[in-house]
Amino acid sequence: MNRKIAIVTGASRGLGKNAVEKLTKKGIDVILTYHHQAGAAREVVASVEAQGGKAVALQLNTGESGSFDAFAAEIKTQLQQVWQRDTFDFLVNNAGVGLHEAFADTTEAQFDLMMNVHLKGPFFLTQKLLPLMADGGRILNISSGLARFALPGSSAYAMMKGAIEVLTRYQAKELGARGITANVLAPGAIETDFSNGMVRDNPDVNKLVAGNTALGRAGLPDDIGDMVALMLSDEAGWMTAQRVEASGGMFI
Repeated sequence: MNRKIAIVTGASRGLGKNAVEKLTKKGIDVILTYHHQAGAAREVVASVEAQGGKAVALQLNTGESGSFDAFAAEIKTQLQQVWQRDTFDFLVNNAGVGLHEAFADTTEAQFDLMMNVHLKGPFFLTQKLLPLMADGGRILNISSGLARFALPGSSAYAMMKGAIEVLTRYQAKELGARGITANVLAPGAIETDFSNGMVRDNPDVNKLVAGNTALGRAGLPDDIGDMVALMLSDEAGWMTAQRVEASGGMFI
């Protein structure tokens, strides 16, 4: 039986890396992307292969939509050469960058970066990859708890995540005829190196998060990787157009 294949963007570190680890344990092979950290991406590939899986790492800047045609062509090549297949099964739009800037001080360049990476990128990358996605496939868009609650300094980042949540419902509606599902996973504050490790490395921020979370702590990468694997599992196949927040009950 052929193993299923997931494309996970931004998976050389953080939540994307953890998601790859959890998918590998479920017997899913992975094409992962990285922006700058080629060495770290190779380490993730080596880890997958050590567990008996197959993985390929490709460079991609999700903020540069002009590169997506070439990327899709490379995906097609890798599918044929590595897996002897023409399609993949799952797309996890995870890649992202942080921004902490007050609304009044956010520059147009910062806004454009957030839009290109978090909204335009996933929109057109998914569009370009659709011909290579198997019928019955899954799209999982990564949002943020910040699309539900408001924290000063997150307006540009959060509004793009809110837009992704709207897009997901339209994807579910328009792609349902192919049996493709589309869902959102919205993490809360997680201890990673995202935003310069703010939640992980700043004790005051970590304490603030824990004090406003029902389960009494900040999230860990495993909390999100497990949810990615769960939402791509066979048992979740009847769920589409849904937003699942994995925040431990932050700001409820």
